[in-house]
Amino acid sequence: MDQNDLLFAHDDDGAEDKKESTLIGWTILIIDDEEEIHKVTKMVLGRIQFDGKPLQFIHAYSANEAKPLLQETPNIALALIDVVMETDSAGLDLVNWIRNDLKNETVRIVLRTGQPGQAPEQSVIEQYDINDYKDKTELTDIKMKTLIYAALRSYRDIVTIEKSRKGLEKVIAATSSIYENYSMSSFASAMLEQIGNLLHIDHKSVYVAPVKALAASHVHDPDHYEVIAATENVYGDPIHKPDKIPLAITQAFDQALANKKSMQIDNNFVGYFVSKKGNEHLLYVSPGDNLSEIELHLLEIYSSNVAIALENRNLHQEIESTQRELIYRLGEAVEKRSKETGGHVKRVAKISELLALKYGLDAEFAENMKLASPLHDVGKIAIPDNILNKPGKFEPQEWEVMKTHAQIGYEMLANSTKTILNLAATISQQHHENWDGSGYPQGLGKEDIHIAGRIVALADVFDALGSKRCYKEPWDLGAIVEEVKKMSGSKFEPKLADILINNIDEFAQFREQYPD
Repeated sequence: MDQNDLLFAHDDDGAEDKKESTLIGWTILIIDDEEEIHKVTKMVLGRIQFDGKPLQFIHAYSANEAKPLLQETPNIALALIDVVMETDSAGLDLVNWIRNDLKNETVRIVLRTGQPGQAPEQSVIEQYDINDYKDKTELTDIKMKTLIYAALRSYRDIVTIEKSRKGLEKVIAATSSIYENYSMSSFASAMLEQIGNLLHIDHKSVYVAPVKALAASHVHDPDHYEVIAATENVYGDPIHKPDKIPLAITQAFDQALANKKSMQIDNNFVGYFVSKKGNEHLLYVSPGDNLSEIELHLLEIYSSNVAIALENRNLHQEIESTQRELIYRLGEAVEKRSKETGGHVKRVAKISELLALKYGLDAEFAENMKLASPLHDVGKIAIPDNILNKPGKFEPQEWEVMKTHAQIGYEMLANSTKTILNLAATISQQHHENWDGSGYPQGLGKEDIHIAGRIVALADVFDALGSKRCYKEPWDLGAIVEEVKKMSGSKFEPKLADILINNIDEFAQFREQYPD
């Protein structure tokens, strides 16, 4: 009797050939130098399905032939390896290569041999990182099937654990990354992007919203939900406004809200999570197919982290809003004392922000410019009324007193540890410095003047020229442009002057938005 006849002593008769399934299944690599071993193995295992997926076979007839297959096919579930092939230890050497060189610890390895004396079982099991070792002559088809099921269960569980580990790493990375985004819009966009990355799906299928009121949870009213962020294709029609939620999503939100739990509805995930403050939030993800248990679990974890991040972001925004309000009010108080309008500080803030962005500075710095610039004249609080509000030209002594407001403002703010107030101190001190070095209080010139000082110098003069003052009437826009051109290179940095002139309509609109 030939050795191949003993390979599988059939426990049942009539195993028929089965055409390979076109479904994506479990990949089995058969490595053996005998063609008959490949045929019989495939014949016996060809009917098997595990977790609803068929087996798929790839073949190698030597250890050297198997190496590129192992390198190019990372999802091999099981390798059935003959011990003796091109050399007496080819199979054993291949096992070491897989584990040590290829660093593949996932694939399950079963050694098979027709010459058990060549490699004793005990020493092989002890010395090599394998999952089983079988004598070909002892393998019946039922034993082979048992071996396959055991190996695939092990592979499935290892892959599940690895996916969970990588998923949790992504959750941590995703949660961290959204904190790096300064504005709420970028925060929300990053949140959607990271959900897509987390699930390996197109992030354009994600939609997020928090709930305003629990009492209205059963009301099918799109306005009941305050939209934080939505991806482009949620509406399918560009005429829809982003504050309107499609009815199907609203209904899914209402269902999850009523049940107070995350749900999978019509192949879509609707996450429900509550922050420590009792605020309820909903997350809608439409991947197109049912999500796996791992993906659902990762979304739950991520949703909880996002809820915390969102609460922190809202708290941060509330603090920022309070700070901004206080700065504006202080700036307005100074302006009103000098009989100027509070609209000036708001316009200077917006003009400064836009100049910073068009100059090429990052969004965070531009935002800080908007917050800090209203305090540019805070030092005027120490200037006597008779000088501050004098309608005519200053006497030399009065002018010297008036100029001290720049340094006084700096000294009032410079000791703060807060970024915005530090920037405001610099602006207060340097916004009367001139590009050619003829300004005050330090006589700085060109790049020695902080960019914030250069920006506010232009923003302040631009708005002041267009405003009514106790000593002058407002100028028209054409005259202002000519004056800025005249002072470019002397009072103002030429690049900044060009930016303002070339975008004059954008800058002029702030007077309409924030009138006196």
